[in-house]
Amino acid sequence: MAQQVTKSTMIGELLQINENIAPVLLNIGMHCLGCPSSQMETIEEAAMVHGIAPDALVAQINEFLAENAN
Repeated sequence: MAQQVTKSTMIGELLQINENIAPVLLNIGMHCLGCPSSQMETIEEAAMVHGIAPDALVAQINEFLAENAN
């Protein structure tokens, strides 16, 4: 079963769950994945900084994780 994330999941934790999520985040304008401060940001915080609805981003990430479960 694929792991699920929430708005409170940290970006650094998300990248550990599935590093292949990076292109999904880059495609929506999150080009700061290597930035140390982004690693400690929640999905909700990152979405708000980038003008993206947090719930929509969580849904998109969870859909990706379900489709790409190991």
